Amino acid sequence: MTERDRRNYLMEQTKSRRSWRVFLRWTGWVLLFQFVLINISASIYAYRLTHFSNDPALRQAPRQTNIFRKTWKIFTGPEFPKSQIRVTPSFSYDTITLQTKEGTSIDAWYSRPDSAKGTVILFHGISASKSYMVREAEAFREMGYAVCMVDFRAHGNSGGLVTTMGRKETEEVKLAFDFVRANSSQPVFLWGVSMGAVVLLKALHDFPLQPAGVILEMPFLSLQSHLKARARVLGFPQQPFAFLVTGWIGMEQGFNGFRHTATRYAASVQCPVLLQYGARDSYVLKEEIEEVYKAIPAADKIKIAYPFADHESLLQHDPSRWQREVSLFLEKGSH
Repeated sequence: MTERDRRNYLMEQTKSRRSWRVFLRWTGWVLLFQFVLINISASIYAYRLTHFSNDPALRQAPRQTNIFRKTWKIFTGPEFPKSQIRVTPSFSYDTITLQTKEGTSIDAWYSRPDSAKGTVILFHGISASKSYMVREAEAFREMGYAVCMVDFRAHGNSGGLVTTMGRKETEEVKLAFDFVRANSSQPVFLWGVSMGAVVLLKALHDFPLQPAGVILEMPFLSLQSHLKARARVLGFPQQPFAFLVTGWIGMEQGFNGFRHTATRYAASVQCPVLLQYGARDSYVLKEEIEEVYKAIPAADKIKIAYPFADHESLLQHDPSRWQREVSLFLEKGSH
């Protein structure tokens, strides 16, 4: 190799190394930019998921928008309206107001028929209200039980616009339980669906409540599994969406979102439990229900599957079976 060839070779090597350094530098910047954008999107979604809006326009049918608005909506996530009361019970009831330590008013309906066998306190899921539990409450009344239907904070007629996805809502369970206990010496049962079921598990973990029994319907396994389900149903990748949004909800709300799990809370449950779920549930998978059930140490526990039910009212899906299973459970706990 001549001296000239050697110089040309060294120059080519130097150019190649510079090109790789430039490529790696720009690749790093692109990945960093994507990481920042994903986290911005996750933080906005986490905020909107936990902060409801009173904007009436959100309850109207969505208008057709251009591609830029649609892209921006996907990036920032949807806005969620605060749930409303649309249906009221057919039976007579009193409206009661409970108060949290932070001063948030909690709205509830209380109905106590003559010669009631006991009381069932009902708790709804995320973005719902006590309106969604009217059919169940009417069924409990027909079985001879008093009912107390509670709106969680930021839902229905209760105050506030911020939900903690079941983290602080246990205070509502304690307030309702104490209210019923002060007005009746008969057995008290707790019924909860979806997030409401998780809140019941956490309430039994946080407070020395002693209900006669707990009916859990479709509790989600964890905050992260719930967010995975949202992504799964919407048809986009479950991760890193669920991981990032879980982390951001925790940071924004002041708790560790990854420790917000039904299995951790279930380990404290000693009272009788009836756990019901839909085998075709698109939000809470069968294996997640199995984990929650195994984590409950109570000796008296029952698991009932509804083979063709999705994430829906199990009573309305199969009225005869629901009433049979629930009435047997209540009768056993009332004696």
